[in-house]
Amino acid sequence: MGVIQLPSPPRILCFSFHILLILLQQTTAERELKFVVVVFRHGDRTPIVNFPTDLHKETEWPQGFGQLTKIGMQQLFELGQYTKERYSNFLNRTYSRQEFYLQSTDYDRTIMSALSYLSGLFPPSSSQIWNPGLLWQPIPVHILQKSSKQKLHFPLRDCPRFDELQNETQTSPEFQNRIQPYMDFLQTMAVNTGLELNHLKMLDNFQLWNTYDTLHCEDIHNYTLPVWATKDVINKMEKLAELSLLSLFGLYRREEKSRLQGGVLLNTILNSIKQAANSSKQGKMEVYSAHDTTIGALQIALNIFNGKLPPYAACQFFELYQESSGRYSIEMHYRNDSSKDPYVLTLPGCTSSCPLEKFAELVSPVITENWSKECGKQDKMKDIFLGFDVAVGLLCIFNLVLLYLLYHYGRCRRRNNYQDI
Repeated sequence: MGVIQLPSPPRILCFSFHILLILLQQTTAERELKFVVVVFRHGDRTPIVNFPTDLHKETEWPQGFGQLTKIGMQQLFELGQYTKERYSNFLNRTYSRQEFYLQSTDYDRTIMSALSYLSGLFPPSSSQIWNPGLLWQPIPVHILQKSSKQKLHFPLRDCPRFDELQNETQTSPEFQNRIQPYMDFLQTMAVNTGLELNHLKMLDNFQLWNTYDTLHCEDIHNYTLPVWATKDVINKMEKLAELSLLSLFGLYRREEKSRLQGGVLLNTILNSIKQAANSSKQGKMEVYSAHDTTIGALQIALNIFNGKLPPYAACQFFELYQESSGRYSIEMHYRNDSSKDPYVLTLPGCTSSCPLEKFAELVSPVITENWSKECGKQDKMKDIFLGFDVAVGLLCIFNLVLLYLLYHYGRCRRRNNYQDI
């Protein structure tokens, strides 16, 4: 009877590892990316406003305030290249309008950022080259008008209930506990900037945030800063700007605020993802060119905000996968540093690869079905009809009174005529 020789332990380990590798490859191959939503902040820009004691005026900036710079163009071009590489096995190598859709807010800096992004994402090749000396092609950027109900620029205005929540936030213990340590600093800032102290204390009016932003822009572009704008001062201003963003969309009654703000965009994104899961005719990618407050409001609504201001070209990815089981899942990734891979973001209560149904269930508390109603806005058409009904009612009463007076006037005339006879 022969002796059965067993493989040596190293061979068993190698064999087991080989089988495991094959299984992992098969699992990976069976998982398929189906749809992507991208939300990014515009690139580097000039200041939005200056403060009373600012050393520099708008005329010192080549294109004026709020405009994309060459640095910003390069940042978004690089983000486009990164997106192209990240989804090289998913997106078509050349632009296809059936696959891709980009929407921007109606600001020069976001429109120009979108165009810079597209030049990095879809440089023309082969038959799409229309000018051999210019490796660029025009690709549509759909502009979301400022008057549109579906907005990307937060905070959404004309919402009385949100204004009430902002006033409540200012006096809430959550806010006061965070702002109190900075009171002496704010008094000094009022003297240095020429801004009113009461306005600086109200972080939701953007005055301190805008002042920090102006100094930040001037520092990036090597403009002379005021002598009081030391590194320590600017760091404190940055912390207060971060608190401003957090208190604007969260900190106090986060869910209700999100229903009126970031949840609006989240609902739009979720509906697009659901459509992609239910239809084979859906495109492959939707992109939004927007602002730091857009990403902040969205992440606070998702309860994944890291507390930091989204930097220029910060980018949030939503990826829809179809698992080997046939079910769908969502992954979120956040790119806020071009030198590093994006961070994986996990929705609280779920895993990093969150089942679509579970994702929708978890975010449902921050999604509203009737934004105007929850904002406390009255239906204008109802007001019109109500006013019309009131006017008709008053007219009827007026007619009845008039008929009554005419009737009595007639009787009086007849009585007087009878007496004369």
